[in-house]
Amino acid sequence: MRIIGAVDIGGTKTAVGAVSESGAVLERLERPTAPREGFAAAMRRTKEMLREAARRAGAEFAGIGVACPGPLDPFTGIVGDVGTLPGWQGGNIVDDLEDEFGVDAVVENDADCAALAEANWGAAKGSSRFLYVTISTGIGAGIILSGQLYRGVDGAHPEIGHQALDCSGPLCYCGARGCWESLASGPAMASWTGEQRPEAGELTAAQICDMARRGDPLALRAVEREGEYIGLGLSNLITMFVPDTIALGGGVMKSADLFLDRARAVIRRICTQVPAEKTHLTLASLGPDAGLAGAARAWIHRALRGQEI
Repeated sequence: MRIIGAVDIGGTKTAVGAVSESGAVLERLERPTAPREGFAAAMRRTKEMLREAARRAGAEFAGIGVACPGPLDPFTGIVGDVGTLPGWQGGNIVDDLEDEFGVDAVVENDADCAALAEANWGAAKGSSRFLYVTISTGIGAGIILSGQLYRGVDGAHPEIGHQALDCSGPLCYCGARGCWESLASGPAMASWTGEQRPEAGELTAAQICDMARRGDPLALRAVEREGEYIGLGLSNLITMFVPDTIALGGGVMKSADLFLDRARAVIRRICTQVPAEKTHLTLASLGPDAGLAGAARAWIHRALRGQEI
């Protein structure tokens, strides 16, 4: 059985693991990403965790797959100007890992990786038109159409999180006002709540959700607003792609029970021109391991089999 090294890079934390060819995460380690410390420092920590994961698994890696926020070049491994990873632009993940471990490394957008994992091992198994949407520090989506991972021109990943929903909304680092990420990501939820109640200090999305469960009026408004914007973004995706399945993942979706009824109501209200009722909206089934499993799946298909999916 081949063991694959897997790396899931996020704006807040980086997870590393040893993953089997069947998608089982055998070992997992995690550290803060600390992106402002720079690309080189982050890669040093990542390589240390990979060495430790291999030691715990008792096997050398057959290859390494990496899930990383975009924009990035999935074929060269070079990181673009990623808003959640300031200062990483120009860093080459593939070269860095291949030089260190002497095996093939593959990098894909993190949402694409999770989509690959859910399509093959998770919530969308058997679905030919599938979108995986992650709502966390940022918002992204992986798109699978007719069984193939969708890529744009030059292999570019579509940045679904930056669809504009409200031109009078907050300014996003992407340059647009009121894009989905600036309205419905975890930090966006925290920012809006902080503006309404400055004396509360800096709250996280998770803290706001806990407050909502305890009946805090402002927190209840915040989760209602979050559900509305989640629903608006999903309505656009359903209208454009009419997929069989949409699976939702990411840290914010740990509190999905607070948002999904509202989001579904928005979808029913807006999606009048397509059979939206036939799109199955569900939670991603691989949980916190979706990124690691997806990173491994990306390596299996590109480095081992030479396939997209």
